[in-house]
Amino acid sequence: MIRPPLLLALLFLAIPTLLHGEDSAPSNLETDILYLQGADLDDYAKKQCRLDVHTPEEKGFATVVWFHGGGLENGDKKIPEYLLDNGYAVVSANYRHSPHVSAPVYLEDAAAAVAWTFANIQKYGGDPNKIFISGHSAGGYLTSMLVLDDRWLKPHGLAPNDLAGAIPHSGQTLTHFTIRKERGIGRETGVSDDLAPLYHVHNDTPPLLLTTGDRDLEFPFRYEENALLFKMLKSAKHPNVELYELQGFTHGNMVVPGVLLMTKFINKHAKDD
Repeated sequence: MIRPPLLLALLFLAIPTLLHGEDSAPSNLETDILYLQGADLDDYAKKQCRLDVHTPEEKGFATVVWFHGGGLENGDKKIPEYLLDNGYAVVSANYRHSPHVSAPVYLEDAAAAVAWTFANIQKYGGDPNKIFISGHSAGGYLTSMLVLDDRWLKPHGLAPNDLAGAIPHSGQTLTHFTIRKERGIGRETGVSDDLAPLYHVHNDTPPLLLTTGDRDLEFPFRYEENALLFKMLKSAKHPNVELYELQGFTHGNMVVPGVLLMTKFINKHAKDD
C-alpha cells in the first residue's frame, strides 16, 4: 500500500506527458465497431455494444481494453484525452446500462469486448500477448470482476491469465451498489456475494494495479474497499499486486494521475520476453 507524500507533486509534474500534443506520435482511430454478434440482438444491444479502437503507428504494441464509469447506469466510450498517445492502443467499449438490463449483463458485455480484442487486435498491429484491461469507477469494478472471476471470459475460450494485467481505478470491490439496488438492497449495506471482486480472491491472476483517490476525498468506503482487496490478495500470497492512494485527488479526477501509474505498469509488464 503506497501513500508517499511526494507522489502528488511528482504526478503533477508528469501528467503533461500523458496528454497528447503537438509532439505526439501519429495514431489512428476507428469508431463504433459492433463487438457482440447474434441474430437475437435487440436495437439497444446493437446501439450499446460497440467499441472504439485507437492505435499507435508502431506495430507490436500493447493494448488496454477500457471500460467507462457511470455507476453501471450511464457513461460513454469516448476515449478520454489522457488515454491517448501513451504508446499503447486503447479499445474503449460501451456496454448496456441499468435499468435497461440488469446483472450480470454488464459483465457479459465487458467480457465480449475483451474477447473481440483478443480476436482482432493483431489485425491492427497489436500483440495479443500484451492485452490489459482497465476502467474507472464502474469500469474498475468490471475490470476487477473479469480478472478475478473466470466465469465471464470462459465462454469465449479465454481465461484471466491470458491477460497481461489489470488496472482497476477506484472500482468497487463489494457487490456494486447498482446491482444491490436491483436486488432491493440499500446503497449503504455492504454485500460481498458472487458478484463482488472480494468474493473471488485468489493468487493466480495476472499482475494487478489498484488505484484510488484520497481516502478523505473519495466516495465513501472506496479506498477502504480497495485496501481490503489488496490485503486479502496479499494474504492469499498473490505475487504481484500494488495499491496506490493518490493524495489530494477526488474520485472524479484521480484517474488522470492513475493513468500515469498505469502507463508505467504497462511498460513494465509488456516487455518482450
